[in-house]
Amino acid sequence: MSIVRRSNIFDPFSLDVWDPFQGFPFEAFRSLAEARPGFVSETSAFANTRIDWKETPEAHVFRADLPGVKREEVKVEVEEGRVLQISGERSKEKEEKSDKWHSVERSSGKFLRRFRLPENAKVDQVKASMENGVLTVTVPKEEAKKKPEMKSIEISG
Repeated sequence: MSIVRRSNIFDPFSLDVWDPFQGFPFEAFRSLAEARPGFVSETSAFANTRIDWKETPEAHVFRADLPGVKREEVKVEVEEGRVLQISGERSKEKEEKSDKWHSVERSSGKFLRRFRLPENAKVDQVKASMENGVLTVTVPKEEAKKKPEMKSIEISG
């Protein structure tokens, strides 16, 4: 059994995905990949969507590089349990019979990333914008609760 982390940095708020077949020579996978040539590229598109998450004093800010993806092809959703989900699909380029490919490095297919938001996230005030192929999702934070003041009481006696 193995746990696949979506990042090389431990992040207690991200969701881990368990892959029971990771590192296992599984013949059915090879035959599936041969039967559905797009299967492998769809999987790589899913895994290759890189998203930065930073926390400022006011908000949690997520940025994703999505070159060539239109705003209409991206969905930003907040599920129950404070889970932010960013998904979409990068369309595959049309192939002409006369085309001769020398290299294919850009991925196409569906992508999906999920992040568990912390308790201080205002999930009802999430905003998203897309400019020059960069998706920015801003999740405002609740103000930090002030610690109650401690008053010393003199003990008589």
